[in-house]
Amino acid sequence: MGCGSSKATEVETQRRRLSVGNVDKVNEADGGPTNEDDRGLITMLSEEAILSMAAAGEGRKMSIGSHTDQGKTSFANKTINKEGDEDNYTGMGFTCRKGLKPEAPNQDSWIILKIEDYSIYGVFDGHGQKGHDVSQFVKDAMPKLIFKDDRFKGDNMGQMCKDVFKQCQNLVRTADRMKKLSAQMSGTTATLCIHDHTTKLGPYGSLILAHAADSTAVLGKMSDEKQWKAVALTRDHKPNLKDERARIEKAGGRVVFDGYANHRVYAKNGRYPGLNMSRCLGDLMGHDDCGITCEPETKELALQKEDNVLLVCSDGVWEFTQPEEAVEVVSRFAPGDAQRAADALAKEAWDRWIREEGGAVVDDITVVLVYLHAINKSKD
Repeated sequence: MGCGSSKATEVETQRRRLSVGNVDKVNEADGGPTNEDDRGLITMLSEEAILSMAAAGEGRKMSIGSHTDQGKTSFANKTINKEGDEDNYTGMGFTCRKGLKPEAPNQDSWIILKIEDYSIYGVFDGHGQKGHDVSQFVKDAMPKLIFKDDRFKGDNMGQMCKDVFKQCQNLVRTADRMKKLSAQMSGTTATLCIHDHTTKLGPYGSLILAHAADSTAVLGKMSDEKQWKAVALTRDHKPNLKDERARIEKAGGRVVFDGYANHRVYAKNGRYPGLNMSRCLGDLMGHDDCGITCEPETKELALQKEDNVLLVCSDGVWEFTQPEEAVEVVSRFAPGDAQRAADALAKEAWDRWIREEGGAVVDDITVVLVYLHAINKSKD
């Protein structure tokens, strides 16, 4: 992303709130030999449908998620793919809106899987010139890797998630070497939630979360007095955090304030990658040269009676909207109106971008919304 022309300079100015800052042009590496096992795994995962990988005899199954398109219309919904029981969306809302970025397609990706006693929700926010391809690849591969893992639905799913993130990063690297992806300077966030509907950990089910970067998950709690409270379940992985900065600098990277809104990561002797996050998938040069990591932070919690709403959203929602404000927006809607609630939150986020940035730029906006008690009841 050079900046020699006035047009390029204008684009970089508009990107001041977005993930990748102004960087020197860097030639992408050709990479070394590919891992044959990973090559075969990439082929297998691309050929097998997601629902066919779920265990047999699981009853009703549903998958819905985004598919990369080249749409240029701002605030348009990204193309979606559906499989399975199309009437099995009770208590779920979802939307993925293209931002005001004329030079790029919608780079967010998302997925919802619902299979009898558990669901999987994921949001993946791509960045860089080919970030939409990386987010789509990770969105497709990560749930399938979970289904292939013998630890799925066992007692050690936190470690399983960490291993799946690392395995997925290895597949991204191999796909880059195979020229199926361009991931040297492009990458994606990943926030994945496994929702166990059973009573194994408590009467209201449980959540396991794994995340890298800044697609935040928030829990909306409602007290017996009908008072709402928002709790962030993830922390944004920003390079100015003490522990994140220490890892980056130990690996030879630098953390630099961009003079506007973000601290960004650069190589010791280079003006790349310019990322405003310290963990992600893809971004191979940042991983190799700057201490960026794909390792997720994980959390497991038993859901309580007051835990009503789960929001998993890209930072297009969170840039100008606090968790309490997002929960307040969706709390106006009943579980049967989950889709309207998701659309309302996306519109509120869009309007705030327009006000705050004067119509110069709006990031892509993805909302995955789950009314947790409605999901548990709908399996009966």
